[in-house]
Amino acid sequence: MNVIKLIIGTFTSLALGMVGFASQAMADITVVSWGGAYTMSQQKAYSDTFSDSPLVGGKVNWVNYNGGLGEVRAQVESGNITWDIVDVLPSDARVGCDEGLFEELPRDVFAKAPDGTPMDEDLYVSLPNDCVVPQIWWSYMAFYKKGTFSGTQPSTIADFFNVKKFPGKRGIHTWGNAMIEMALMADGVAAKDVDKVMDSPGGIDRAFAKLDTIKDHVVFWSSGAKPLELVSSGEVSMALAYNGRVGAAILSENAPFVPIWDGQVLEEEWLVMVKGTPNYDEALRFLVHASAPAQQAGQAKWINYGPMRKSGMAILQANEPFFHTGANIMPHMPNTDEHMKGGVYANPDWWADNGASISERYKAWMGQ
Repeated sequence: MNVIKLIIGTFTSLALGMVGFASQAMADITVVSWGGAYTMSQQKAYSDTFSDSPLVGGKVNWVNYNGGLGEVRAQVESGNITWDIVDVLPSDARVGCDEGLFEELPRDVFAKAPDGTPMDEDLYVSLPNDCVVPQIWWSYMAFYKKGTFSGTQPSTIADFFNVKKFPGKRGIHTWGNAMIEMALMADGVAAKDVDKVMDSPGGIDRAFAKLDTIKDHVVFWSSGAKPLELVSSGEVSMALAYNGRVGAAILSENAPFVPIWDGQVLEEEWLVMVKGTPNYDEALRFLVHASAPAQQAGQAKWINYGPMRKSGMAILQANEPFFHTGANIMPHMPNTDEHMKGGVYANPDWWADNGASISERYKAWMGQ
């Protein structure tokens, strides 16, 4: 067994063993996530190893959703809690905690890094609140299928918006996140200046003006699997997608997809516990397990999403080739220095403050 994995596994076990749960009953829990290759990776890295552990052992049921806080809010307000843990976007992690939809979690129960660094200090970003547990880095990115274009090949987010130079339909999602940032970069805004322009007078108008240039060429999608289907069938010549969907298809199925890292928008992802869950103890056990460095790294055996914990990323770097097929995973990670040269980190605080108004305007734009 690899020494790093042995050490990290020990820290995980110690953390789980020291959690002061009120009850030792092994309840079944329901975890809500996004489906497809992503949820499969969570099942492999988290729930399969969770159910096999003598320290835990409860059954984990998985439910797919398309995001948002509507269902969580309805469950909390009615007191009829059927979801225990939810995988949420960074803006929802902030809004939901502020609204009291999520449990505030004890911070001293989580597994430390092998060098003793507490989990909350082992992150690439500052902890936004006490409701969240780190999950992964992922990105919205553009991609196309080999052979779609002759001659010069698209390589930038500006190329995605250039339907004259690169003809064909474009697949884009039905919500505004990342669309604003991508449109601004495609319009010539440097990645480092995107946040400033988004906050400036006329910045959002500029983004929507750029979106107008592809409006007549758009096919909308709302399911993470759809953009891969659209590109594979030729219904669109390029699409935006979750980088893990594209990477999993390339790594696991040798899909002939070409990722465009330029203009990607990198997002945090968090796990939260629904306020008032009757399965608090077992849900907390699961969160301790899923956030440990070994499990953070283990997910990348199945999909190319980057751990939010630095110690998780160190496991990947030290154990290449890491992907379950025997391929190197680091060249497919979205949050490497090379892949972030022309990309931006989404500003979750900005989206928490402005997401509702952007969503309303984006929906109106879709219907025009």
